[in-house]
Amino acid sequence: MGETLNVVEIQKLIPHRFPFLLVDRVLEIKEGEFITAIKNVTMNEWFFQGHFPGAPVMPGVLIVEAMAQTGGVLMMKKLSGTEAPKAVYFMTINNVKFRKPVTPGDTLKFTVVITKMKGTIGTMHGEAFVGDDKVAEADMMAMIADAAK
Repeated sequence: MGETLNVVEIQKLIPHRFPFLLVDRVLEIKEGEFITAIKNVTMNEWFFQGHFPGAPVMPGVLIVEAMAQTGGVLMMKKLSGTEAPKAVYFMTINNVKFRKPVTPGDTLKFTVVITKMKGTIGTMHGEAFVGDDKVAEADMMAMIADAAK
């Protein structure tokens, strides 16, 4: 079994903070290969105030963002401890499919696999699940570069 990370350790790898940090825990990570992480979706999420009152549904774009953040943690893990601050910048997100809605009380589980890594550019395939149900998936490409100042 690979390494696990809590939210404090996640924040050391990616720059996202409340209210935009959408990954709560890494359940397993194998550097350079794959990651499994979760987001606990609660009624207290800021986006449920307007999406949608009386029928809360997590916006699909935020599910994809959480999947991308998970992939960012995977890519950044191999750089932890480097001297120059680095960041992961997403270049493309393709073949996105939404299959079922995500609502308060759900635990989103993300699996992201690196499909190709060439230098500082990586391609990944991500899937999001609630229980055994796949709720979304996407193909992503990102690059590691110096962090914006």
